[in-house]
Amino acid sequence: MGVAIRVAGEADRELVVRLLDEAFQDDPVSNWVFPAPAHRRAKHPALMAAFTDVVLAEGRIDLAEDGSACALWLSVPAAGNHDGGSGGDIGGGAGGGAADEDGPAQLRAAVDPDNERVELIGRLTADVHPQGRAHAYLWMIGVAPGRQGQGLGGALIETVLDRCDREGLAAYLEASNARSRALYERLGFEVEGSPLDLPDGPRMWPMWREPRPVGRA
Repeated sequence: MGVAIRVAGEADRELVVRLLDEAFQDDPVSNWVFPAPAHRRAKHPALMAAFTDVVLAEGRIDLAEDGSACALWLSVPAAGNHDGGSGGDIGGGAGGGAADEDGPAQLRAAVDPDNERVELIGRLTADVHPQGRAHAYLWMIGVAPGRQGQGLGGALIETVLDRCDREGLAAYLEASNARSRALYERLGFEVEGSPLDLPDGPRMWPMWREPRPVGRA
């Protein structure tokens, strides 16, 4: 599928935040973080804004030219600290984290101080994040609700995976539902270790992709 893609900048912040908020409102992990619908509608945009700000500052946001989809990527160096996140999903999977071990607590304080799950999701996913090898981390990917199922998410991901293959770089994400897990498997990701079962909540799958030799399907 031909999708015009560009790198988002600060001028695209509100567009990206709105897109992520709409795409993730009904995601299993977002529903676990904010169980009450009214509370989720009130607090979820601030969480998406926090994630957007981190990646605008420290990573890369690929944006479909028509504003229908975006992918948030971070570069994790070998044997370095990563931004403990939670989620890389099409229309789903809440991501989280910050640049140090106090990031999840700071995020909770800024977004929803009385909600311990805002902090917990970041800590749990940081615990399962692979260490040691450099890789591209797909923190989140969101597709507008009316455009899901049209191949936009796959097109955004493949753009970066092609670059990973050329550079011999691995990739990592966490899938938050079986549908997206199947998509990622088709793109070459495999489940890494044991699934993460959120307390009284949904299952997430850490997934790793080794770079493919260029020219091989």
